[in-house]
Amino acid sequence: MLDKKTLEIIKDTFHIEEKEIQNIELQKAGMTNRSYTFEIRDKKYIIRTPGEGTDRLINRYEEANVYQAIMDKHISDTVCYINPENGIKITEFIYNATNCNPYDKKQVKACMDTLRSFHDMKLSVDHEFNIFDKINFYESLFETNDKADYESTKKHVFELKKYIDKQEKDFILCHIDSVCDNFLFTDKGIRMIDWEYAAMQDPHVDIAMFCIYSMLDREDVEDVIDAYFDHQCKEDVRIKIYCYISACGLLWSNWCDYKKKLGVDFEGYAQAQYQYARDYYEIVKSRGVLE
Repeated sequence: MLDKKTLEIIKDTFHIEEKEIQNIELQKAGMTNRSYTFEIRDKKYIIRTPGEGTDRLINRYEEANVYQAIMDKHISDTVCYINPENGIKITEFIYNATNCNPYDKKQVKACMDTLRSFHDMKLSVDHEFNIFDKINFYESLFETNDKADYESTKKHVFELKKYIDKQEKDFILCHIDSVCDNFLFTDKGIRMIDWEYAAMQDPHVDIAMFCIYSMLDREDVEDVIDAYFDHQCKEDVRIKIYCYISACGLLWSNWCDYKKKLGVDFEGYAQAQYQYARDYYEIVKSRGVLE
C-alpha cells in the first residue's frame, strides 16, 4: 500500500484530508514501476511509484520535459502531478480503456496509425535515446554476464550501426516504449501512456519496440511494418527496422540483466530479447547489406 509520504503528496496535490483518499488498490506491478488506483470524491486516479533501480534507468527531469511537450496534443493521459525528484506521477484514470492486443490486426493497424500521426507532429525535446550508448550503459550496471556468446552477439549488433547511420531518417520525439500495453483504446480514441523513456530518435525505432515487447514472430513483425506504412515500406527502411529490432533486443536484454541483479527476473522476456538480437542480425546479414 501507499506509504505516509506518498499519501501526503496526494493530499497536497488535491488539497484534501487523508480520509478523503478512498479505495487504494494496486493496479499493476510493471517492469519499471508500481501503479495504484485511488478515488477522491468518486473520481478515480492512478499514482505511479518507481520500482527497483529505476533511478539508474530513467531521468525523471527528461520525462517531465516530454510531458510538457505533449501536454496539449490530446495523445496521452491527463497528468495531475509529476515530480522529477521522486519519480511519482499522478494521472486521471481512464475509464473503459483496454490495451492493444498485438495479435489483433485491426487493433495493430489502429495503433500504428496513431503512432504515425504522433510522429507526424515532429515534436522535439532536448534529450535523445541513443540505442548503442544505452546498450553499453545497461551493460555497465551489472558485473558479470552469463551468456557465453555475449561478446560476439554484441559485436554483430554494433556492426548494424554502420547500416543505420547511412540511412535517411528523421530525428524527432519518439515514445521509445511504444509497446502494446501503452496503447489504450478509450471512448475518446487511442491514448498512448507511459512516456518515461521518450526522447529524440528515428521514429522507426518505435515500430521495432512494439514488435519485440510482444515477442512477435517474423510474420507478425512484417504485418506491423506493413500496417505502419500501408504496405508501402521501402526495402532499405524495412532492413533498418530489422537492425533496430536486433539492437533494441540486446538493449532490453541488458536492461533485464540489471533488473535481475536487483532480484527482479523477467526470464522468458529477457531470453526473447536476446534472441531478437541474434536472429535479426542474421536476417540483416542475409540481405547482403553489411560491409
